[in-house]
Amino acid sequence: MHPRKRQRKNASAMKLVGKLVSLFRITADLTQAQLADRAGVQLETIASIEQGRRALLPDLARRLDQLLNTKGALETAVDNLPEVDLIPAWAEQYMDLEREALVLSFFANQVLPGLLQTENYARAVFTSRVPAFSEEEINGLVSARLRRQEVLRRRTPPTISFIISEAIVVAQLGGHEVHAETARHLRECADLPGVALQILPLAHRTHAALDGPFILLETPDYQHLAYTETQRGSQLIGEPDEVSILAQKYAMLRTQALDTDATKGLLDRLRGEQ
Repeated sequence: MHPRKRQRKNASAMKLVGKLVSLFRITADLTQAQLADRAGVQLETIASIEQGRRALLPDLARRLDQLLNTKGALETAVDNLPEVDLIPAWAEQYMDLEREALVLSFFANQVLPGLLQTENYARAVFTSRVPAFSEEEINGLVSARLRRQEVLRRRTPPTISFIISEAIVVAQLGGHEVHAETARHLRECADLPGVALQILPLAHRTHAALDGPFILLETPDYQHLAYTETQRGSQLIGEPDEVSILAQKYAMLRTQALDTDATKGLLDRLRGEQ
C-alpha cells in the first residue's frame, strides 16, 4: 500500500478509537483531566488519544475499560484494528513517543540508531535500500532523520543508553571517508550529557539479544514501552510482560558490552587508525 494511503488509513482508525474514548468518558461524566488522573497518565495523553494524534495502546485500553465500565469495548477495538492501523507509516507513532521520552535505550547490531547517524551515514543507509529510493526520496528521508536528533538538544534531554555491536563500528558503510567521519561523531556523542554509549565486542562469547535490535523507552507518564523493526514492518510493544523480557535482555547486554570508558578508548584507537 502506498505510504500516504497508509497514513490516511492510520489517521482514520486512530480518530475512530479516539471518538470512542471521548464518548465513553463523557457518558461517565468525567473530564479529560479526571480520566487522566484515574488512569495514571498525563492529561496530554488522553487529549492526544481523543484527537486521534496518538494511538491507544492495549494496556491503557484495558485500564480505561475498567475505569469507564465499558466491558472491554476499547480493548476489543484496539485488538481488532489491522496491524497497519496500529503502527503508522514510517514508524510515526514511535517517533512521536521518542520526541517526548524520559528515557531511551537502544540496542543495534546492523546499523547505527538514527539519533547517532551523520548526514552522510544516513544517506549511505537510504542509498543502500532495495528497491532503490529516488534521489528526492533519499533527500527527504535524510532530512527527517536529522530532525529526529533534535531530541538530543531538548532543554531537558532524555537519559539515553546506546549498546552498539562492534560490527557496526568497523563496517565501511558509505566508504572510508564516511567511516572516519562516523567514528569522530560517535566519539563526540559519547561525551554528551545524559548519554551512555557502549560497544558490544565481536569477541564476546555470549550475547543476550541474538533475536535482533530493539528500543526501550519510558514516556512522560511513566509508561514502559518497546519498539522493534524487521525487514518488512515494525511493532510497538506495550504488554508489560513482553517489555519486561526485553528489559532483562538489555540489562544483560550492558554487562556484556564494554563500559563507557573502554568504549571511548576503542573509538579513540579506531580514529587513530584512520
